Amino acid sequence: MAETLYFRAEDLARYAKALFLSVGMSEADAALIAGDLVKANLRGVDSHGVSRIPMYLERLKRGLVNPRPEVKVTKAAGAVAAVDGDNGMGFIASNIAMNAACDIAGEMGIGLAGVRRSTHFGMGACYALRAIERGFISMIFTNSSPAIPMWGGRTTFLGASPIAAGIPGGRHPPYVMDMAMTVIARGKIRLAAMKGDPIAEGLALDVDGNPTTDAAKAFEGVCLPFGGVKGSVLATLMDLMSGVLTGANFGGDVKSLYFDHSEPQNVGHLFFAIKPDLFLSLDDFGARMDEFYERIKRLPRAAGVDEIMMPGEPEQRREDERRRAGIPVTGNVVADLAAEGAVAGIAVPEGSAAPFEAA
Repeated sequence: MAETLYFRAEDLARYAKALFLSVGMSEADAALIAGDLVKANLRGVDSHGVSRIPMYLERLKRGLVNPRPEVKVTKAAGAVAAVDGDNGMGFIASNIAMNAACDIAGEMGIGLAGVRRSTHFGMGACYALRAIERGFISMIFTNSSPAIPMWGGRTTFLGASPIAAGIPGGRHPPYVMDMAMTVIARGKIRLAAMKGDPIAEGLALDVDGNPTTDAAKAFEGVCLPFGGVKGSVLATLMDLMSGVLTGANFGGDVKSLYFDHSEPQNVGHLFFAIKPDLFLSLDDFGARMDEFYERIKRLPRAAGVDEIMMPGEPEQRREDERRRAGIPVTGNVVADLAAEGAVAGIAVPEGSAAPFEAA
C-alpha cells in the first residue's frame, strides 16, 4: 500500500457514514459524524479526522456509546438549556446544544447550553463554524480524559480540554479559534505514534515522569500544558465549567477514550452563542470586522513571514486546497479503515497515489 493515498472528501464521508450505519446509527447521525470527521481532515486537523473511526467504532461495539441516543434538551433558566447526551456520540449532543444556544441567543441576545453524559465531540471548530453559518459569535468549552498534570504534579489529572470560538466576519474570513491546553494536541501525538514518528522535545513525559520524544511513550504518559502554569490554569477552568458546572464527570474522572473500556465517559461541554448586533447594527459590526482584518494585513511582518492571517484563515485555505487536490491519508490509517470495512462488508473507496490536481 502507498505511503499516502489521496481521497475525495465526498468519498471519505460516504465511507465513514457507511461504517457508522453498520453499527446501528441513524442515517442523520451517521452523516453528521462522518461530515465532521472529514471536515477536520479538510482543515488539516488530521488528528481529529477519519483516523479516529476505528476507536469510535470500538466503543460503539462495546456498548460504551449509545448508537441511537435520545438527547434531551430542557430549559434551565431564561437563556440557558441543559442537554443530556444519553451517552451517545458527542458530535450529536454537541450539534443539538450549539443549535439550542443559537436559538436562545436569537431571542435573548445570548444563549448558553450545558451538556452532560456526552463523549468526545471531535474538532471544536465544527461548532464554531456552525454558529458562524447562523450569524452568531460562539465559545465552546469541553473537558476530557486526563492528559496533563495540575501545575506542579507529575501524573495526569486535567484533560487536554480544548476551547474553541468563532466570530462572523464581514466581506473577509471570520475569526475561528480551536486549541487544546497542551503544547500539542494529544491526538497529534497519537497520530505520530501510529506512524512511528518521533515528537519534538518539551511536549510530553513518559509514564515515569521523564521527558521523551518517543510518541508512543508520550501518548501513554503525560502531555505538558502550553505556556506552563497558564495552560494548566486554563485547563482547570475548562474542567470546572464543563464538568463541575454541568453535572458531567470532572477532576480526573472522565474515562479515557483510548484505554478505559469500563464505562461511558460522561464528558461535559458548554456552548455560548451571542448575537453580534447587541451593541451596534449588524452592518456596523461587519464593517468593523472588515477593518480589523484589513489592519492585520497591513501590519509590519516579522522576518521570514509572508503574510499575517486571521485565526482560522490558514485552515480555510487548507480546506480549499484539499477539496481540489484530495485529502491525504497515511497508509497505516488507510489499512485501519479498510480493516473496519472488511468486517462490515464495505469496500474502502479508491484513492490516488498523487494529489488529484497532479494525477
